[in-house]
Amino acid sequence: MNLLRPTALSLALVLGACSPTEPSTTTQADAAEAAPAHAADAFLAAIAAHCGKAYAGRIVANTPASDAPDPFEGKTLVMHVRGCDQPTQELRVPFHVGDDHSRTWVLTRTADGLRLKHDHRHEDGSDDAVTMYGGDTVAEGTAQRQAFPVDAESVAMFEREGLNASVSNTWAMEIGPDDRFLYELSRPEGRLFQVEFDLSTPVDTPPAPWGSTDS
Repeated sequence: MNLLRPTALSLALVLGACSPTEPSTTTQADAAEAAPAHAADAFLAAIAAHCGKAYAGRIVANTPASDAPDPFEGKTLVMHVRGCDQPTQELRVPFHVGDDHSRTWVLTRTADGLRLKHDHRHEDGSDDAVTMYGGDTVAEGTAQRQAFPVDAESVAMFEREGLNASVSNTWAMEIGPDDRFLYELSRPEGRLFQVEFDLSTPVDTPPAPWGSTDS
């Protein structure tokens, strides 16, 4: 008997081992590797996808109503994603209110999540008395929404400047698949301010924010 002669069964087993019996998972693995592992990274990446572009906004919530003149009502509102030198670590997004170019949102990746700061300048580029306030995320959030409760440094600044209502601030940002970006300020007693931006239609690039070193 020739023990080296393959039988029909052995040939079937060999050919079966060589033929794929399951769909390849290479594409799935590559996609998983490419996807941000943390919601903070996915959130930053979603905003960074708009680097260099500007978008018009509108106020969608501003309660309770105030007797004092509102600095936002009736003004052209534009966000401009422009500080993208290190998009996975920091983004700078000026928020233009009419001819007022004093505001820039600064989003920074931290070891645990994200930090939001508000960089406020005078027209000559000098710091406003109330600037670089904000807070860090305390929860992972999602790729679409991140919330930033006020930090201790900001509370001290607000108290020093007599802005006691702001010591309970929470800011939030949302970016969704529906071409929408939302900036939000809320307080426990019911204060809610929201500006919504239409990401489907870029607008003309606004001037550089006050204090910027580039045009």
